[in-house]
Amino acid sequence: MMARTKRDRRAYSAGERGRNRARVFPDPRTGLFQIEWRENGRRLTRSLKHRDWRRAKRQADEFAAGFAKPEPNGKKDAEPEPLTLERLFDIYGEEVTPTKAAASQRYDRATLAMFLGFFGKRRRPETLSRRDWDRFIRARRAGKAGRSRRPVANRTIQQDLKLLLAVLNWAAKSRDEEGRLLLESNPLRGLKTPAEKNPTRVLLTDAEYQALLRASEVMDWRFRVALVIAHETGHRIGAIRQLRWSDIDMGAKAIRWRAEHEKTGYEHRTPVTAEALDVLEEARMQNPRGGNSPVLPAPRDPSRCLDRSRVRVWWDKAQRLAGLEPKRGRGWHSLRRKFASDLMNQPLRVLCELGGWKTAQTVLQCYQRADEDQLRKALEDRRRVSIPAE
Repeated sequence: MMARTKRDRRAYSAGERGRNRARVFPDPRTGLFQIEWRENGRRLTRSLKHRDWRRAKRQADEFAAGFAKPEPNGKKDAEPEPLTLERLFDIYGEEVTPTKAAASQRYDRATLAMFLGFFGKRRRPETLSRRDWDRFIRARRAGKAGRSRRPVANRTIQQDLKLLLAVLNWAAKSRDEEGRLLLESNPLRGLKTPAEKNPTRVLLTDAEYQALLRASEVMDWRFRVALVIAHETGHRIGAIRQLRWSDIDMGAKAIRWRAEHEKTGYEHRTPVTAEALDVLEEARMQNPRGGNSPVLPAPRDPSRCLDRSRVRVWWDKAQRLAGLEPKRGRGWHSLRRKFASDLMNQPLRVLCELGGWKTAQTVLQCYQRADEDQLRKALEDRRRVSIPAE
């Protein structure tokens, strides 16, 4: 018996053509898998009444081997198969992950694969416990879990476990085609994720920015454009390096930030400053292709956007040229924190719209930080208010 799977995973065939071929594929209207076979020269199709890709493939194999008939309501399907972590992650990956931004989709796939490797593919999710939770935290800290096998900080572990909790919470609220909950309850609900006691959140200073700006004059023009746009818009470098000219409205002095390039999946449009417009004009002179071409094209392939490694290398080079001592956490994201802190006197709703933050809580907890000048000014303002006029 031979079996093959198409690359797009939209169809699977088992058996031999003309003999016992069976094919499964999703109904484009309902998403439920169908099974198709030939009997006495006639092509027959039945619904399998579920959306479980692995189960559909197994049913095609069994039917082709003569072990089962394509009857969705037969005795074999009366009892649901036990839910495993592998099956749960597959369902989540097919139904929820595709709704997220591209970077989040990649993170989901890598992290869920890590959990499968650690807990086991056949592990029943309802059997997870506090002991498994603590065991994973210890292993991740020691570099004994994950593809890189390197020790990680609490912030990374927290992010990993939040995804696991999200999957289990989703399963506890989602039902199969028979109306049964995928999971009766989240077995890890209420457990606390580890938190960084003193997270490294470096804020780029004005002096450091000016030094980087001077260094950019002797570097690739793309670095200077990216640096100024990051400073003037407060957006992530991942979204900036993937901007295309179709996102830039020079007449309206605005930029559209696409959802697929935003970590939050939040598409929005923001006005830009004169400084940002100036470097965009420079970029257009360097790369006048326009249309949907990249604002910051890759040096060797102008049809593609800059990659992550390139902008990281340029940042390190700019720091050296600027005479800045390397500091952990002082990277592209420190410009985003500078933007949030520079606009601390603006309403949080306005700041969130400008920087693409979904919630004000994120800004307050992770991005805004008053510098010494702001603290002194606040004290001076308090002193002037408290001293009565003579």
